[in-house]
Amino acid sequence: MPAILPVSSLRSYTEVLDGVAPGAPVFLTKNGHGRYAILDMDDYDRLAAEDKLFAELEVGRKSGEEEGWVPAADVRARFADKVAHAD
Repeated sequence: MPAILPVSSLRSYTEVLDGVAPGAPVFLTKNGHGRYAILDMDDYDRLAAEDKLFAELEVGRKSGEEEGWVPAADVRARFADKVAHAD
């Protein structure tokens, strides 16, 4: 169950921060509505990495639509060639 607290709980911020753990953010409400999330740094880093990955995938998708897709056989051949040279 997620930890949902009013923002006024920050008066005892050490207690609020003690509730934050990997995979267990604390959500703060203001006037009864969700307003803030306090995340463990590992969770934040994971979210930032996912955001970067999805942005790069979007660039690739747009490139494929605008410039044409590379056939799967060509991709397999290129990577097979790189693996063969790495040995």
